[in-house]
Amino acid sequence: MDFTMINIVIPAVKILIVFTVVLLAVLIMTYAERKVIAFMQVRLGPMRVGPWGLLQPIADALKLFSKEDIIPTMADKLVYFLAPTLAIVPALLTFLVVPFGDKTTFFGLLKQPTSMAISDLNIGLLYILAISSVGIYGILLGGWSSNSKYPLLGALRSAAQIVSYEVPLTLALVGPILMANTLSMKGIVEAQSKGMWFVIPQFFGFLVYMACAVAETNRAPYDLPEAEQELVAGFHTEYSGMKFAFFYLAEYANMIVVSAIATVVFLGGWLPVPGLAFLHIPAIIWFALKVAFFLFIFLWLRATYPRYRYDQLMQIGWKFFIPVALINIFVTALLVL
Repeated sequence: MDFTMINIVIPAVKILIVFTVVLLAVLIMTYAERKVIAFMQVRLGPMRVGPWGLLQPIADALKLFSKEDIIPTMADKLVYFLAPTLAIVPALLTFLVVPFGDKTTFFGLLKQPTSMAISDLNIGLLYILAISSVGIYGILLGGWSSNSKYPLLGALRSAAQIVSYEVPLTLALVGPILMANTLSMKGIVEAQSKGMWFVIPQFFGFLVYMACAVAETNRAPYDLPEAEQELVAGFHTEYSGMKFAFFYLAEYANMIVVSAIATVVFLGGWLPVPGLAFLHIPAIIWFALKVAFFLFIFLWLRATYPRYRYDQLMQIGWKFFIPVALINIFVTALLVL
């Protein structure tokens, strides 16, 4: 294969496929969330648009794109316009190093198989943590630039929450990194193919990661930045139309990102479930099923637990999750040595 094909065409096709699938997954998630929570609360959920309400996500998208774009009079207009983009772009960029499978020939179109990750960086996990942390600027600037008290309070809460929970979330990933001895996402999966999945020896790290991942994505019961009863809608109160849709998209894209990281780091990525390898299910389907399992947990938590108080939120992050994550690192390091 020539240089252009390997370095330009194939990566461009991968980017197009991944971003299209992510946007479709976000649409499906908006429908699934409403249906799953409805069934848990003995309701029907959306039923009007299409059979069983299946076209509801499309109706919601059309409504958002066609709404009037209102800009607050006293807003800092440049920052106000840039903030939603700054929230969504880091969420999408993190998918560049997520391996959805081992290798593919694109249904026989390629002579030689290529990696199912857009880019296999040797510091892939570090790249994800670095890029995803930039998303907080979109939330913070969106709340500040609106020049309104409720968005500003929501943005400040979100900044404090994400900074606080990013520490234990990163520490929870150090244990699997020590066991795999690599920061490459593909390398971490391959390390689990030689033995058991890391979720078993790293169970406490896994629990800390999942709790912090929910907080990092501002989801219930950690949805303090968007607490409707206190802050109207938090940092995006003054946003409408396309710009609101970008914030909405960023939240669900981040949910998929943290679920994909959990799948790769703790559940063996695209590897089949032990004992079920005889089913011959394609690797990408195994990956998708594991990600869907984590996304279901997000919905389950929202339907089950009430929102934390803000002091409880900060206290559990600093006084419980960080010590547990540090103990997990020390024990893992001793066992590896």
